[in-house]
Parts: sequence; C-alpha cells; structure tokens
Amino acid sequence: MTESHKVTVSTDVHGHTAGWAETPASPATTVTPDPNAAAFFDVDNTMMQGASIYWFARGLAARNYFTAGDLARFAWQQARFRLLATEHVGTMSQAKEAALAFVQGWRVDDVERLTEEIFDELMAPRIWAGTRRLAQRHLDAGERVWLVSAAPVEIGRVIAARLGLTGAIGTVAEVVDGAYTGRLVGDLMHGPAKAEAVTQLAAVEGLDLARCAAYSDSANDLPMLSVVGRAVAVNPDPALLRQARERGWDVRDFRTGRRAVRIAVPSTAAVGLLAGAVTAGLALHRRRQRA
Repeated sequence: MTESHKVTVSTDVHGHTAGWAETPASPATTVTPDPNAAAFFDVDNTMMQGASIYWFARGLAARNYFTAGDLARFAWQQARFRLLATEHVGTMSQAKEAALAFVQGWRVDDVERLTEEIFDELMAPRIWAGTRRLAQRHLDAGERVWLVSAAPVEIGRVIAARLGLTGAIGTVAEVVDGAYTGRLVGDLMHGPAKAEAVTQLAAVEGLDLARCAAYSDSANDLPMLSVVGRAVAVNPDPALLRQARERGWDVRDFRTGRRAVRIAVPSTAAVGLLAGAVTAGLALHRRRQRA
C-alpha cells in the first residue's frame, strides 16, 4: 500500500488556498533536471478516458459499497447536468457540501488503498497512451509533471504515482489524526482555482511559468491554460477547440473514429452529485457492517 504523504498547503496574498502532494522519489536517472520548467495535466478526458471520480465510484460499487442501480442513476444525473446545468453560486455550494460529506470519517490510508486497487482495475486501461507519451517527453527533458484535478489530492497523488509522475494538485480535505473531518481546506480544484494553484506551486518551487506547459480537454480550464507559456488542447470539447484555434494553441486528439462519448465528465455541480451518491453508498456500507 502507498504510504500516506503529507499534503503541502499554500495560501497566497489574495487568500487563495491550494494543496499538492508529491509522489515518492524516483530512482536516480541520467536525465539532467530542469528546475524551472514543468507540465500540468488535467486528468478527466485529458490523461484518462472518463472521470477519475466516476471510476472510483465504479470500483466502490464492485466492492458492494452501493448498488449498480445507484451508479447508473449517478451517470444519468451527470449527463443531465452536463447538458442542462449552468455553474453558479448555488451549484458550486451544493458541490462543495457534497464533497465535504464524501470524505467525512474516512481514513486517508483507506482511500489511498482503494484508489490503488481501483486504478489498477479500472483506470489504468483507460489512460490515453498519447497523453501519457506527452507527459513522458517532459519527464525525459528533466521537467516535473503534475496532475491537476478536482478529485481529492490523495486520489490524484496515487494516480500520479502509478504513472510515474511528480505529483498532483487537487481538492484538499482537512485531515485530523489520519481521518477526514468533512471540511475542505480552500475550494474545489476547478476552473480558476486550478490556475491559482499552479501559480502558487510555481512560486514555491521556483518555476518559470513562461517555460511551463498545460494540457486539458475542457474550456473550464482556460484559466490554467492561459497562465503558462505553452497550452495544449487534448481531446478538446467544442468550446476549447474554438479557443485553441483562435489563440494558435496546439491541438492533440487521441480519440479514434466517432468522437468518444464522454463518460461521467461532470460539471462542478455533477461532481457534487457524484460525491453525494458515493457518500450515501459509504453510509449504507457502514450500516451493513454494524448490522
């Protein structure tokens, strides 16, 4: 099992809070490190087909934390929100409340252990080989490579470790005595929050953002793509594709044939719905254990 790793939390002068966790150090290589450059990769539909939180939920369902019917209703709700919902203060608040409930009472070690198992079973086969090659090019150039995801940072770190990357930036939940309290540190890692987190990490790590790159599939990540020197649209949604063409950004599409159906790629509101359903499943599982 992966050992729990301390999450570094940083708050800038504007009060924006972000957190990141590095993976265990890799064995020494002959590559000369480049201390001033890095690459930042979104996860859902950029590094991986579908959403990591969806596959995590699938893995929990397979372990009888909740039913396949619950998961199907979730997927439908996510698709509906993707088509109909607009993100505003209300939906952001609901998503944050659901995210809080999702982790409350769980031990970090248990979440990381389950993530390792579920990554190997469900996520690894869905890693885009083309995106993984892009990340490897940065590693081969001596640059650090970070995942940036709305998923809890511990989940992102496990995925990064499995892929041999530097670490992950993600949503930070408060931890006391090795267990989640149900309170978030800062906000969900979504939209402008990603750009703020990347900027903070660059300041702490001495990165030159003009020499950094960012990769994403979604127009929601335009703020992150705009703060680096090189932006790349990967499997882009229509809005991002338009922006990429207007701004002269590189476009890489690793989908084959008909454009792939986006599996559980939620808006922020839908992330909240998914977290809420997982929460209900975990509560049901605990009641069954006590019965």
